Amino acid sequence: MHPLFIASAVLTFAVSSFAQADEQRSTLKDQKEVAVTIYNENLALVKDQRKVNIPSGVSSLAFRDVSAKIRAETALLRSLSAQGSLSVLEQNFDFDLLTPQKLLEKYVGRSVNVIRSNPVTGQETTENAQVLSANNGVVLKIGERIETGMPGRIVYGDVPAHLRDRPTLVMMLQNTGAQQQDVELSYLTGGLSWKADYVLELNANDDHLDISGWVTLTNTSGASYNHAKLQLVAGDVNQVRSYTKSRTMMMDGMSAAPMAVGRKEMAQEDLFEYHLYSLDRPTTMAENQTKQVALLTASGVPAHKELLLRGSEYYYQSSQGDLGQKIKIGVFLEFDNKENAKLGMPLPKGIVRVYKKDSAGNAQFIGEDNIDHTPQNETIRLKLGDAFDVTADKKQTDFKKLAGMSPYKYSRFESAYEMVIRNAKPEAVTVIVQEPMPGDWRVLSESHPHTKGSSNTAVWAIRVPAKGSSKLNYRCLVQY
Repeated sequence: MHPLFIASAVLTFAVSSFAQADEQRSTLKDQKEVAVTIYNENLALVKDQRKVNIPSGVSSLAFRDVSAKIRAETALLRSLSAQGSLSVLEQNFDFDLLTPQKLLEKYVGRSVNVIRSNPVTGQETTENAQVLSANNGVVLKIGERIETGMPGRIVYGDVPAHLRDRPTLVMMLQNTGAQQQDVELSYLTGGLSWKADYVLELNANDDHLDISGWVTLTNTSGASYNHAKLQLVAGDVNQVRSYTKSRTMMMDGMSAAPMAVGRKEMAQEDLFEYHLYSLDRPTTMAENQTKQVALLTASGVPAHKELLLRGSEYYYQSSQGDLGQKIKIGVFLEFDNKENAKLGMPLPKGIVRVYKKDSAGNAQFIGEDNIDHTPQNETIRLKLGDAFDVTADKKQTDFKKLAGMSPYKYSRFESAYEMVIRNAKPEAVTVIVQEPMPGDWRVLSESHPHTKGSSNTAVWAIRVPAKGSSKLNYRCLVQY
C-alpha cells in the first residue's frame, strides 16, 4: 500500500476518533500554579499548570480560561508528572465566544422556535421558524411569511460547535501514561502589558530628591491570572510581526478597573541582554484590570538643577542681526543612578513626574519627562520645562565672510555675538550657554572663559545676579 494512502488513512481515523471522543474539560479549578512573564511590547509568556484527567489513547481536552489573545502557534502542552507519555496530535483555539448575536449568526439556515406571549391573556404560543439572516437584525421565515425584527423569544436547540463561553484551547491528545497527570501549558499572548512610572519629590534647595518607582500592569487579555508568579522583562525584545493581529486585538477596547496598589519592592537580575524584575509574592491580575506594584524607593538622592540656553549652527555662516528677544531658558534636573547616590538599580523606561512642596507644604507638579532603559551608574537627565524668571536677548554684532564657497578653497567666516541674560529671581543663578560651532572653529575673544563641551560645542557658565543681568560677548572664526 502506498505510504501516502496509509498516512491519510491514519489521519482520517485519528480525526474521526477525535470528533467522536467525549471532550474532557479543564477549568481554573484544576489550576495548581500559574506564572506570567510580561515584556514591554504588549507580549507575555504564560505558564499554566493544572491537574487533569486524560483517558488513555486518543482523546479531546478542552483547556478553558486561556487568554483570548493567545498566539496559538506558540502553545506547548507537556506532562510534568509523566514525561514523554503525552503528545498533542491536533489543537484548535476556539475564540468565537457565546453571545446572543453569535448564537443567532450560527443558526442562519437552521430552524429555531419563536415563543410569543399574548399581551392580554399572557398565553404563550410556539412557532417554528427558519433564520434567513442575522446581519443588522434578524430575518425569519415563519410558515409562508417573512418577518424581521425580534417577534418574540427565540429558543435554540443546542449550542453550535466551536462557540464557547470562555476562550478555549481544544487539543487532540495521545496518552500512553496515567490518566491523572500534572500538565503545563505555556504560550505567548498579547493583552498583557506593563510600564514603569516614577514620582520624584525635590527638596527646597533643589539639590536632593526622594524617588518612588511603580510598575503599572494592564490585563486586557480576556483571562484572569490568580495568585500568579509575576516577572517583568525590561529591554527591547525583537518580535516577528507577521502573525495575524485581528485576534490579538479583540479586546483592546475594554476599560480598566480601578487600580490596586502594592507596597513591596521587586528583585532584579540580568537576563541575556535584558533585565528581569520579579515580584516576591503571588499577585492576582484580574481580567480588565490595571494594577500597580512597587518597584523601588530611595530618599536623599543628590540632584543638580541646570538652566540651559542652547544656540544653533545656522547663524555662524551668514549675517543675521537680531537672534531673539526674551529667549526661554530650559530647566533640567540631573541625578546619578549609582549606589553611592542611594540608587544603583537598572531602571526600566517610563515617565518621571517631579513634584516640589510649596510654602504651605503642599506638593505641586513641576514637570515630567520620559527616560529610556537606564543601566546602573548612568546619569538621568530630565527636561522639566522653561524658566519663567530667567530670559535672554541675543544678537549677532558682526559678520565677515573671509573666503568664498569655491570647492578649491576653504570657506571662512568671522562673527561676533552679544547675549544679555536677565534674572528676575531674588537669588543669583547660573545659566549654562551651549553654542554648537560648525566646522573647524576657534573663539577669538570672549568676556567669559569657555570650555569645549565636545568637538563642536563651546560652553559658558554665566553667573547672573539676583534681580540683575549679565552680558556675554564673544567673537569666533569658523572654516570648512
